[in-house]
Amino acid sequence: QVQLVESGGGLVQPGGSLRLSCAASTSIFNFKAWAWYRQAPGKEREVVATIGRSGSTNYADSVKDRFTISRDNAKKTVLLQMNNLKPEDTAVYYCNTPLASSYEYWGQGTQVTVSL
Repeated sequence: QVQLVESGGGLVQPGGSLRLSCAASTSIFNFKAWAWYRQAPGKEREVVATIGRSGSTNYADSVKDRFTISRDNAKKTVLLQMNNLKPEDTAVYYCNTPLASSYEYWGQGTQVTVSL
């Protein structure tokens, strides 16, 4: 079973930056597309960004031009560079494959808090 370990979250002021990392323990990492999700208190989990096997990317409108998703196949890691953070970006961030359901395995996530 794949293991997902997210890290890099923290407390940052509005306008600041964070870089999230997700380590995936799967032998087929290179053959999968990956995504970053987030879940704010009282809200549904939402997709923030996706990256395909070839490196093609897609972003939610709310983070476009501020967030950048990337992957390092050698390290089996998915990254999310977050710039110009806003209070509404506050959430627990998770990585997984695109379209992952609630019934699938999820890591513990990493908390991002944007506040003065």
